[in-house]
Amino acid sequence: MTTVGLLYPGHHAEDDYPRIETLLTGVNVPIVHTGTGEDARRVDALLESGSAGRLAAGMEQLRLSGAESVVWASTSGSFLYGWEGAQEQIRALAVSAGLPASSTSFGFVHALREVGAARVAVAATYPEDVTDLFAGFLKAAGVEVVASRAAGVATAAEAAAWGPERVLELVRAADRPGAEAVLVPDTALHTVGCLPELEAAVGKPVLTANQVTVWEGLRLAERRGAWSADLGTLFARKE
Repeated sequence: MTTVGLLYPGHHAEDDYPRIETLLTGVNVPIVHTGTGEDARRVDALLESGSAGRLAAGMEQLRLSGAESVVWASTSGSFLYGWEGAQEQIRALAVSAGLPASSTSFGFVHALREVGAARVAVAATYPEDVTDLFAGFLKAAGVEVVASRAAGVATAAEAAAWGPERVLELVRAADRPGAEAVLVPDTALHTVGCLPELEAAVGKPVLTANQVTVWEGLRLAERRGAWSADLGTLFARKE
């Protein structure tokens, strides 16, 4: 059994993670919920959600879970710190946890390398200014963002209420022929149940925040054999 511990902000789409557990053999994903303060997609509120104090508060519970790695399961709560700031965030998390650590933002970067994509389209629920900052983070990692679509959702609660049809609509609207993958960066958005449909619609890998978060934790735990045809190209069996 491989145990990937997650720090998850609030209560929104965390039921994606038990769904992943049922699709992967021998994978356990305990979740510790962190406080978020104000549920607002403003830069100041999102930065506060990823503050050191909020992340440190859940570490003892994760250690007791037997986690082999820990991932800060927030995209905006990491990339908004910038490339260097987000690296410092996970360094502090690793020291606090005594475990290999990462965040969803870095998970996207590593997952893109895994699927061999360097040119991407971003399908974000965020307001435009936050979406632009995610694109900037990707560019700092050497990823070319060929297009982005910002849905302008004001709160995580609103994103969590989206159904598969709206997610599919956003992915289709963001995609461009030059993109080698489409990224959906919001752990408050339910996506795990519709990954095959998303990829079929655009004919390329679709990487979503909750999917990438678990994959990143497994990468850190050196568990490379986890696969499921229902979790998209990222979790496809490697021949």
